[in-house]
Amino acid sequence: MADSRFFVKSKDFSLRELVELTGSELGAGAAPERVLSDVAPLDIAGPDDLSFLDNVKYKDQFLTTRAGACFVHPSVTELAPRNVCLLLNVHPYKAYALAAQAFYPDAKPNGEISEQAYIDPSARIGGECTIGPGVVVGAGVEIGEASWIEANSVIGDNVRIGAYCRIGSNATLSHCHIGDYTRLYPGVRVGQDGFGFAIDPKGHVKVPQLGRVIIEDHVEIGANTTIDRGAGPDTIIGQGTWIDNLVQIGHNVRIGRGCVIVAQVGISGSTVIEDFVVIGGQAGVTGHLHIGSGARIAAQSGVMRNVPAGEEYMGSPAMPIRDNMKQVALLKRLIKKNKG
Repeated sequence: MADSRFFVKSKDFSLRELVELTGSELGAGAAPERVLSDVAPLDIAGPDDLSFLDNVKYKDQFLTTRAGACFVHPSVTELAPRNVCLLLNVHPYKAYALAAQAFYPDAKPNGEISEQAYIDPSARIGGECTIGPGVVVGAGVEIGEASWIEANSVIGDNVRIGAYCRIGSNATLSHCHIGDYTRLYPGVRVGQDGFGFAIDPKGHVKVPQLGRVIIEDHVEIGANTTIDRGAGPDTIIGQGTWIDNLVQIGHNVRIGRGCVIVAQVGISGSTVIEDFVVIGGQAGVTGHLHIGSGARIAAQSGVMRNVPAGEEYMGSPAMPIRDNMKQVALLKRLIKKNKG
């Protein structure tokens, strides 16, 4: 159950409303006017709660749940306890996500600008923006309508932030353009110098980083992630890409649309990642590579060569997942043989 000290519920919802909201179908015998008051996991949900089943690993919890209603795939209706009203959807987790958003919508900006913020007179602030205490907004900055800059963030000179964005507390932005409906979580660093220098025995020589960071619309960037600006060409994050906490993205990297990049991934400079790529946690990608559209990189992989579109790679050095599994199986057989 959500703690009411931190999360504010909007209202109760009827099954009819939830069906319309999520594009689901009401299961046999369920009363459309039945009202649910909250969302909860299967194992602790009560008769007034909404839950979901999306993974067969939790089938036992589903069999014994006391939830009033549950989003499920149509294929599991026969397993449902008698007391549970079913909301049928081929994507039950997505349906639950939409319902949970309705019960607990994100906080909205209040349109106030704190007296403790510093805003350069040349900055242009859109209507209904919220700017928290301790924020610094530099010269020539543009911030779009209804965006929210949380406490103690620093927006460097000439940065552009689109409409309906949310910049978390203690973030720093420089040399960047941020698209609409983009969210940066606390501590994000965007636009700092890339790691570019000429190696010299007398002392390394810094190469000026003269590019920008371009972040397109509907992007989410997790807490304490860092995105370096380009050395000449820009660093680009494509529309709808979601990046987890503690990710490092080097200079000149180009990431396409709809990618998912999980925590502690490191992407070295000038690598190109096409659309809808998924990179698992703690994977490392060396520089100047090309990762094709729809490729999937397993967690803790070390990617040292190009990955073709649609391929699944795993291991360090990363290779096609079947090849990696064959090598692991062969190694196990060799170890067993030597012990014998």
